[in-house]
Parts: sequence; C-alpha cells; structure tokens
Amino acid sequence: MAFADASRENATLADFLNIIRLRKALILLILALVVVTALAVTAFLPRWYLSTTKVKVEKPEGEVKLFQAQSSGIFDPYFLQDQFRIMQSEKILYPVIERLGLNAKLAPALGATAALPSAITYRYLLDKMLRLESQRGSSLIEINVFAQDPQLAAQIANEIARTYEFDRISLATSDQREGLAQLRQELVKQEQVVTGQRDAVEKLRKDLNISGVDLSQRYSDMEIETLRQMQNTLIALGVDAIGRKTRWERFKSIPPGDRLSLVNSELIPDQNIQNLLQAYLVADQKVTQLKPRLGEAHPDLVSAVDARAKIKEQLEAQLRGYEMSLEIAYKEADARVDELKSKLGQAKVDQILSARDRMRPFEEAVQKLEDETRLLTTLKLTLRQREIDFQVPKKTIEILNTAEAARRPSRPSWPLNLTFAFLFGGIFAVGVAVLLEYFDTSFRTVADVETRLRLPVLGVIPFARDPFSAKGGDPAELEPFRVLHTNLKLTLKSGQPQALVIFSAGPGEGKSTTLHRLARLMGEGGERVVLIDSDLRRPTQHRLAGRSREPGLSEVLLGQKSLDEVVQKGITPGLDFIPSGGAGGFSLSLIHAKPLRELIAALKQRYDTIVFDSPPIIGVSDASVLARSVDAAVMLIQYRRNPQSMVLRAQQIVASLETPLIGVVLNQVPANAGGDYGYYTNNYAYYGDRAEKKADRAAAKQSAPDGKPRDRLVLREPDKE
Repeated sequence: MAFADASRENATLADFLNIIRLRKALILLILALVVVTALAVTAFLPRWYLSTTKVKVEKPEGEVKLFQAQSSGIFDPYFLQDQFRIMQSEKILYPVIERLGLNAKLAPALGATAALPSAITYRYLLDKMLRLESQRGSSLIEINVFAQDPQLAAQIANEIARTYEFDRISLATSDQREGLAQLRQELVKQEQVVTGQRDAVEKLRKDLNISGVDLSQRYSDMEIETLRQMQNTLIALGVDAIGRKTRWERFKSIPPGDRLSLVNSELIPDQNIQNLLQAYLVADQKVTQLKPRLGEAHPDLVSAVDARAKIKEQLEAQLRGYEMSLEIAYKEADARVDELKSKLGQAKVDQILSARDRMRPFEEAVQKLEDETRLLTTLKLTLRQREIDFQVPKKTIEILNTAEAARRPSRPSWPLNLTFAFLFGGIFAVGVAVLLEYFDTSFRTVADVETRLRLPVLGVIPFARDPFSAKGGDPAELEPFRVLHTNLKLTLKSGQPQALVIFSAGPGEGKSTTLHRLARLMGEGGERVVLIDSDLRRPTQHRLAGRSREPGLSEVLLGQKSLDEVVQKGITPGLDFIPSGGAGGFSLSLIHAKPLRELIAALKQRYDTIVFDSPPIIGVSDASVLARSVDAAVMLIQYRRNPQSMVLRAQQIVASLETPLIGVVLNQVPANAGGDYGYYTNNYAYYGDRAEKKADRAAAKQSAPDGKPRDRLVLREPDKE
C-alpha cells in the first residue's frame, strides 16, 4: 500500500517500507549513480597532504612592575582561544608568507601567473590550508597545514610554530624591557638629585663655617625628630606618587583598541573587568560558532552580536573608568606630597625661628641628602633584581615535534567520501522514491479503480517482459487471461454474437499484446473468434500473428476487397484475423460508420466473438467511431502509467458515445505490487509449474526410517474458473 492510498496523517511504517520495496530498482539506481559520481569526483579531486606540528602553550606569569612583587596570573579558561586567534593573525602569518615566498608558490593554485598580493595569500592560507585544534582541558595546540605539495605543508607548519614561538618570547620579555628602561631612567635622575643635594650640603658647610661637623650626627631635639619623620613620610609619598604616575602614563599611552589584550595580565587586576572580559569572550565565542551556520539576519546571530557589543561597551567603559581611577590616584598622591611639602616647609620656618636657626638649614640639607641617597640605593637594588630576573628564561611555549612531509594524501578521503556517498545517496534515493509516490496520480489499487471509475475490474494481467515466451507453457502465465475471458463471458449477453472493442487512454499500455493473447485463449476454448486490427495508424496485430498486413480492414471499408479476401484463417484453432490493411492515408471517420456496422453484422453471422484492437481513444478520432459501432467496450489501464485525470477523460468520451463500458483490465501489474494486487498474483502462482515442482521436491525429501521414499498422496483443488 502506498503513501497516497492513506492520508498523510495515517501513513505507517509499513507504507514506507512498501514504497522502498516497490521502488527498490529506482533507489538502487540513484544510489549507484551517487556512489559512482562520488568515486569519480574523488578520483579527480586534487590531493591535499597534511603536516602537523604540536606546541605546548602556557600562560605567562605576569609582567615587571616597578614597585610591586611579581605573582602568578589568574587561570583563564579562554587563554587557548586567544592563542588560536593570535596564530591565525596577520602578525604571525604575514612573516611566514614572506619567509617562505608563498605569494609565488601559491599563485598556480589560484590560477595566477604572477605572485599574489599578501592579503590574498593570507586569506587562502587561512581558509584552505590552516587548521588549529586542541583537546578540551589540554594546553597542546595542533597546527595542521594542508597543501598539495607535502614538502610545502611541512615547511609552513614548522615556520608557523617558530614564528609563534618568537612572538610569544618577545611578548613575554617586552614588559620587562619596558620596566627596566623606566628603572634606568629613574636611576639616572636620582643620581643627579643626590649629586645636587651633596653639592648643596657642601655649600652650606662652607657658608656656615661648620666644616668639622659630622654629617651623621643626630640631635635629640623634639622638633628635629618631628621634621625627620615628616621628611621620611614625604619620601615615601613621593615614591608612591612616582609609581602611580608611571602606571597612569603607561596605561594612558596604550590605544583604547589594544587595552582588551591587557585585561588578562597583571596591569589591570580589577576583578570586575576580569569578569566582564570572560563574559565578552563567551559572547564572542558564541558569535564565532553561530556565524558559519546562520545567516547574517538570523535572529539568534543578531541577538548574539548585540549581546557581545553590549558587553564590549561595558568593558570599554570599565577600562575608561580604570584609567580615570589611575589618574585620580596619582593626583591624590601628588596632592598629598604637595601638602606634606607645605607642612614641612612651615615646620622648617618655625624651626629656623628657634634658637637653632643657624644649624637647621644644614641639618635639613644633610637629612635630605641621606633620604635621596637611600632612595638611590633602593633603585639600584631594584634594578639589579629585575636584571637578574630578565636573564632567567621565560619560555612559555614549547615545540613538541617537527612537521614532516606526508607520504599519503589526507584529502580527499576515500572511506569518508564513500560513507557520505552511501548515506547521502540512500537518503536522497529514498526521498525521491517517496516524492514520486506522493505525487503519483495514477491508479494504484483495484479498489481505487473501481471506486473512481465505478466499473468492475474484469482482469489483472501480471507484468511479463516477453508475453509470448510461455505460450502453451506454464499455466500460471495463462491463468490471468482465463480469468479475464470468464469475466467477459459473464458480463456480455450470452447466446448471441458480440462485437467487443478494447481501448486505452494513451499509447504504449500493452493493449494489443493483451488482446492478442486473450483472442488466442478464446479460440482455443472452443469459440469462433475473429481479431480485427482497427489501429490503422500504428497496426501491431499482424506482427504478433506473424501474418501480412494487407489486404485488410481499410480495403473492405473502401469497397476494394470483399470480406473473404481479407480474412486470414487459422491463426490458432478457432481464431481468424483481419489485419489493418495497406490503404495509404486511410483513417476511420463518420462516413465509414455505416460500412463498419455492416461489416460487424456480416461477421456476427460467422463468429461468436468479434474483437477490435483500437487505437488510443484520447487524441485519435478512429477510436470514437469504432466504439460507437460495437456492442461493448473494455478499457485497459497499464499499472502506474497515466494519471487518473487522463483515464477519467477516456471514460467520459466513451460514455458520450452511449456505448456500454462493461469493465476495466489492469495490465502489466508487477508481482510485488502489494495491496489487493497480491490476491490476484498469488492465486495465479498457485497454478504454475514452478509451484507444483517446488511441492514435489519438498515431498520427495521426506523418507521412511529405512531411507526409502514414502508414498504420498497429493490433493489438488479443482480449477475454479
């Protein structure tokens, strides 16, 4: 039972399986075409070779800070994703393109005769050749390079790894270099300050004539101790202000577009900004995943892009706020230094007014010299420590292997392409079969024919490649025609000769062959039958009978020959034959209706049954003239050939001629048609020689305990014709 027989809602798995069974030849053909096409395409596709380099990437510990101790960075789950983007960026691939000369080497692959621009080479390398992979939870990155030259693939993979390694090392040491340079500048400035302060002390010593005073002498006076504490506090605040100013100026010098890459380092330890960056990376990853699968206007992609933009806007706002906080902190520290200087100056004024006014300038100069000297020593120690740290290797990347030229191509993959071809071909073939079944408007079942046409089905003729191969042979081949003969005899008026025409809606439905075999069977059954080939345009019966085409029907109707001259006797026992004739350009028309009826009346005097082989009734006027002259008509429908509308139109034409349409013959029904056709085909097989021989072989295998064959009784049902 097919899909169209049941409603769309009530279609079952059995219907689907039945479609596959009925259309298995088409399915196998489509599957074979898809597989052969896949094999041909795979055979002619260019060969791509794969070379792989593995690198281990670790997150750097941090950058050099002027006045802060180093500490390990926070774990970032999106660190490897950032490295993927860096490896595919222009700053890594452009040097690779230049060193290997890929602009010239890849030009033939793109059909260019001259060297390509670096931008086109970069895009081709990124889209067609480079694939980066990493397992979840692992710091290993696989650099996979595909190329039609295996040596070139290995060279590109190794060069990308080396260039990335150099970039990582440069990045790891760039901050330290910058910090060391800043420290050296501050050290030079501090040495100048110390030298100037020492000159000031010596000048005061000379002016005050106190050359014998020890510079390390301390006074117990409370005011001097207070000034010393204020001076120490001023130095500490000055150092803090320098650090804050340095951090603000460095952050301010970084372009806003490059600040996102600094969030993961220790330059910005703000936790809110870190959280916003992780949210931005998640949103960016989602956009990256959706963009290849969805269109630009897809709601999910638009929503993901808007969410990423909002997070990025918040992150940039936080970074601007962080810059402002650095500036405010620096200005606050500078303001505290100015305020403390003001207080210290006032305290010095008060001290000068005291009894020891003469010594206080000298003591203050000496104290300032000591403070500046102490700061100089601190800077020297810090610079030395950072220089030692800089000499320690900071290799955050390790190349684990060297890519080698592949011996066999990795693409195209024969197993993968064949598997895909079988899967796609199977799905496509089944889909085509289902669509053909769904849009097939032909008659599918006996019940469908009888319901739509309101005519009985007189016979179901099974499919046969050579209808005359079993002539006089297997009874199962003749049984459908016996059933058709019996039903015709029961339908037609008994006891009087009958003129019968069998027609079809269109050409090529097997009408002539079926009619010829039916006429032979009727003659062999004892009737006097005459078969008339009235298809004057494309006659067939003379070839099936192995007789001459002329003279025939056309000569009789034109009065050129008598009836006895055109009748060919003894086709088979009881069967005579009148061919179509050889009159050129002759066709039945209304002027031949009377001679045709007179011919039929004359034939009824000689034969029990007169059978006409008619041309198709749609598009040919001969069939209408013929159908109006006979006693009854039978419509032949080939299984799943013409749409129902065409068959219904043929029925309407016959009905308008007022000729009784007594039934329908279904022709060329496959043995596996299923549905109610199976009732006919299975019962026909009951009478076949093959079924009988199969039963005989099965019974012969039964033997007595002594090994001798057993006697058996075969019961046969009588013929139920």
